[in-house]
Amino acid sequence: MNFTIAVSEIKELFLLIKEEPAKLFEMMELSIQKQVGNYLSKLMDMELTDHLGRKPYQRNKETGNAQISKNYRNGSYSRKFFIKRIGEVETTVPRDRNSEFHTKVLPKAKRFDERLSNDLHAMFLSGISTRALSMLSKRLIGRRVSPSEISSASKEFSLAIEKWRTRDLSPENIKYLYIDGVNFSMRVTDSIEKVPFLVIIGVDTNGYKKILLIQQGDKESASTWRQVFKDLKKRGLNYQNIKLGIMDGLSGLEKVFKEEFPNSVVQRCQVHVSRNVISKVPQKHKKEIADDLRSIFYASSKDKAKAFYKEFKIKYEKEFPSAFKSLSNSIESCLSFFEFPEEEWISLRTTNVIERLNKEFKRRTKPMEILAGETSSYNLLSFISYKMELSWASTPVGTVHPSLPFYQIYTK
Repeated sequence: MNFTIAVSEIKELFLLIKEEPAKLFEMMELSIQKQVGNYLSKLMDMELTDHLGRKPYQRNKETGNAQISKNYRNGSYSRKFFIKRIGEVETTVPRDRNSEFHTKVLPKAKRFDERLSNDLHAMFLSGISTRALSMLSKRLIGRRVSPSEISSASKEFSLAIEKWRTRDLSPENIKYLYIDGVNFSMRVTDSIEKVPFLVIIGVDTNGYKKILLIQQGDKESASTWRQVFKDLKKRGLNYQNIKLGIMDGLSGLEKVFKEEFPNSVVQRCQVHVSRNVISKVPQKHKKEIADDLRSIFYASSKDKAKAFYKEFKIKYEKEFPSAFKSLSNSIESCLSFFEFPEEEWISLRTTNVIERLNKEFKRRTKPMEILAGETSSYNLLSFISYKMELSWASTPVGTVHPSLPFYQIYTK
């Protein structure tokens, strides 16, 4: 059969495209969608033929197989399905009288293909809220996806994320641990509560940083931290290889850390210690104190650092006793980094590595205001952590040039 089109129709088509060029792509898209829909419908019809063992209107005796089930075609129903890069296609799904046939061509109880589901989830984890993504979905994929559908698609990633979060750590040769906690507003049953999450980043013998733990728990509880460290060891972390723990002065944490990792020492975050000291002096002396603290912490050797500390004691012990006591309680832990390779000092003085991760957590969760629950939080935070690990691959500990500007101590 020949297909013909009148010249007038061609002219009309060209005039339409000339006035509205986008119409050409719309027409192409509709044509492709229709063809794909027909193709899928024919595949499903062939499926049913194979299931029944005979073609439409063909009886058992005509097939030569008397064992074929006495089941028959029973009409069809329309089903719309979204396919990545194709859009919405309309298909005709055949039915059998005994309701035994289930097509494998289209996934059961799903309205769009898995690749599109993965894209929606990736966009959600990358910073677009479910509400915003729902509004944008019409333009992005040609169909509005409800927030509940996006949340449902996200659940498919939970198993993979949980497997990564609780993975075996025995292949990781970790030598340093950065330890901290961060709070989030999270929905717990019928209320909104501030919930702390514990975060531990490890540094392996090649200097590469790895997120080892993201765990809900009380960051002020020594017993919670002890259990966290025990869990890391159960997952395969070699506690004998841990040489240093970089942390803030969380209650009881240092003592528990040393007990669980007996071959290690503690490095107190110099930024946190400095802020505590500076907060205890009058405004007009803050800069002076900050400069003297910088001299101690950025001395060229441990001996020089201790010499600067003695000068600090002479100058301020009587005038600012509270500030001096705050420093004296932490000074030994603040200088532990001197026992390690000099090229690593800039990275070991503070918890900046983990603070940067926590900042990224906050940035990503800010549009959400409230996290939906523990599992949802693990999904989101683990995704952010994995992305951070990829960015860290180019900057292992020890590669930062020691001439970089010193950190700023806030004096206001």
